[in-house]
Amino acid sequence: MTTPIQRVLLVEDSQSLARVYQAYLRQLPLHIEHVDTVAKAQASLTKQLPSLLLLDLHLPDQGGMEVLKMLHHSGCTLPVIVITGHGSVELAVEAMQLGAYDFVAKPVEAQRLQVSVNNALKFYALNQLVDQFQHQRRRSQYLGFIGASTAMQAVYQLIERAGPSSATVFVLGESGTGKEVCAEALHQASGRAQHAFVPLNCAAIPRELVESELFGHRKGAFTGAQKDRIGAVLAADGGTLFLDEICEMELDLQAKLLRFLQSGKIQPVGSDQLIAVDVRIVCASNRDPWKEVEAGRFREDLYYRLHVLPISLPPLRQRGDDVLLLARKFLQQYGQDEGKRFVGFSRQAEVCLTKFGWPGNVRQLQNLMRQIAVIHPGGKVAAEQLPQPLAQLHQPSTDTTPSQFQWQQSPPPALEAVPPVATNQESLEVAQGSLAEIERQAIERAIEQCDGNITQAASLLEVSPSTIYRKMQVWQKEPS
Repeated sequence: MTTPIQRVLLVEDSQSLARVYQAYLRQLPLHIEHVDTVAKAQASLTKQLPSLLLLDLHLPDQGGMEVLKMLHHSGCTLPVIVITGHGSVELAVEAMQLGAYDFVAKPVEAQRLQVSVNNALKFYALNQLVDQFQHQRRRSQYLGFIGASTAMQAVYQLIERAGPSSATVFVLGESGTGKEVCAEALHQASGRAQHAFVPLNCAAIPRELVESELFGHRKGAFTGAQKDRIGAVLAADGGTLFLDEICEMELDLQAKLLRFLQSGKIQPVGSDQLIAVDVRIVCASNRDPWKEVEAGRFREDLYYRLHVLPISLPPLRQRGDDVLLLARKFLQQYGQDEGKRFVGFSRQAEVCLTKFGWPGNVRQLQNLMRQIAVIHPGGKVAAEQLPQPLAQLHQPSTDTTPSQFQWQQSPPPALEAVPPVATNQESLEVAQGSLAEIERQAIERAIEQCDGNITQAASLLEVSPSTIYRKMQVWQKEPS
């Protein structure tokens, strides 16, 4: 099988050094594109992302660190090997914090560059495969839910397991997190899906009518009862009854609900007849039901009847990029309602969406997307076009990086694309025991003799500065 050629972008202002690096990497199946300025690097990256970036930090137009910042802020995971002749611990740490894979000091040895390039390509290829595998396993939509976050994957699994059961489910979560969506999903995942799903909001019905709404009434049972009425329980016979805001139910009605749960029979208001009903109960509350029990507002025996299979829905602020999935879905949906076509959000607008705390959760997000669909003419929504309170999160950037920097990601490299580089086993062998202590003492003495200059110490010891940086990091993690 022919080994695929991978594209490498080399950013180096010295033509002679660029030719040296190309010669070092000639044995690897790579196509190396050379540019000598930050502007040319940005133009090349905008056109298409390579498999690897070799980046000099000192360039004639801007510092190479600007390219690293641009990649980092865009969320790009392109592997970058930084090459510089002015190495320091602070510079290396900053580069690593911005996502650099390796930090190589000049003069660069052939074997050092070959090993670093080989390892970077393989490491990132493996990460791409892992990400693809996890993405394939994750569901971004499930029975009315939209979300691919880890928290939502756990919810989906609970619904799958609890759905076929007839046990009562208690859905917990803040207002606007989708408790009714969860109840409907449980209904669809059960064997009752062909029967009715009946929701009843216990907080939205006047106290004197809750019993009638729940159990029904007979004609003349009270003033205004001009005909028989079946209640929500009987309407859900064979299916699922969803009791939203169950903790708002009055104590006397809680006793009647408990009696129904124990007997499986209801007695409509104004009737002396008991009616057997087969219904699955799903209830929900944005309060902690046990705290309501402790406060004397909720019956403890009813709590144990209802709190059999609890499902907690995460707030939107804990769902990561689900915010963007939901926002795009709602914007497209409401845009169609308004006869407009939207193509998503700018990068800055997406940052605002993910930074916002969403106290009203998904319901608040729906409301704001509806506002945008009505007010915005269509196309791409910029950060400055977001409604309040999102707009206050937008701070105009003073960065010189183009605001609409678009990445065209090349396909992830295959693991077998880069053959292993032959290395000198003796030079790579890790010292053990007292030899490691001698090595550490030698490095520390060299650093001391060079007044803390890592590059000079590395030259004195005839090793790469990055080797010293790595060993210093290991020593810092060791117990004192």
